[in-house]
Amino acid sequence: MESLPVETRFTEFPLRQYGGFWLLEVMLNGVAAAETSFQPRPSDILLSSFPKCGTTWLKALAFATLNRSTYPPSDEHHPLLEHNPHDLVGFLEIYPKLELYESLPSPRLLSTHLPYSMLPHRIREQETGCRLVYIYRDPKDAMVSMWHQNKKEKKNRLTFEEMFDMFCEGRCVVGPQWCHAGEYWDESQARPEKVLFLMYEDLLQDTVGNLRTLAEFMGCGLSRQEEDDGIVQQIVELCSLNNLKNLYVNKSGTTLLGISKDGFFRKGGTGDWSNHMSPEMAARLDKIVKERLEGSGHPIISRINAKATTSIGSSNHGASEAKYIKE
Repeated sequence: MESLPVETRFTEFPLRQYGGFWLLEVMLNGVAAAETSFQPRPSDILLSSFPKCGTTWLKALAFATLNRSTYPPSDEHHPLLEHNPHDLVGFLEIYPKLELYESLPSPRLLSTHLPYSMLPHRIREQETGCRLVYIYRDPKDAMVSMWHQNKKEKKNRLTFEEMFDMFCEGRCVVGPQWCHAGEYWDESQARPEKVLFLMYEDLLQDTVGNLRTLAEFMGCGLSRQEEDDGIVQQIVELCSLNNLKNLYVNKSGTTLLGISKDGFFRKGGTGDWSNHMSPEMAARLDKIVKERLEGSGHPIISRINAKATTSIGSSNHGASEAKYIKE
């Protein structure tokens, strides 16, 4: 590990560059442990994401949907009412005792922030049957959310502009974000039956429709009777940001990994980047993402192009530049 390039500015914990990505040192240890020890099962479901892209919400939705027979969403003692989602769905690469996962009943629900190329080879092998769900978010909003979590936990050692520059260089946890997303997108196109690619923005706009897709992919599709009984809406309400953030269990204390629970919940919306970035900053990041993903069919490209067209139209009509906040 000492021979790998190191970055100490982004977080209080050093990042090491490995395989084209910047990982926390504890994650590198987890990569090695998972590669050696983790034994996937065909029924396993692995939730994958870049940090601050809807990980907590996806964990809650997946857990509630997969376990709805054991824990009805209307149950006043539902695990999500008494535990943070991150304590119910553990991280593959950080959890110190991988052997504990062996005792979990099938189907196991796990999570990871690792790039696809760094997942244990047994997971990437087609014959294992292990399914992956990836959630993607506009990198501008992901970066702003990352900034606010660091600020809330008083870990910011950089100005907003400095952190933005490092993000654009890919020097952040499991960065570059566009390479991270690109790997999972490519795999979802090659093996759609094994990798489901969700857009955070689409999940916000049509939570019920995407929940149906998620349930079907996980092998626990929602029945007509459950639809009629309101189970889908109960799951959506149980896992909503407003509900989760206002639960006592998520307002104080830390997760099993020592992370402040209230840092996982902020606005949960889209487009907040416009309150923090200048138009030039946004255009710079869009250009970087477009150069990496253009031609792949990734849905973010059409959104970037649509935004550019709108901006040109607004400019032609003399619209002024949007204001932004300098943190």
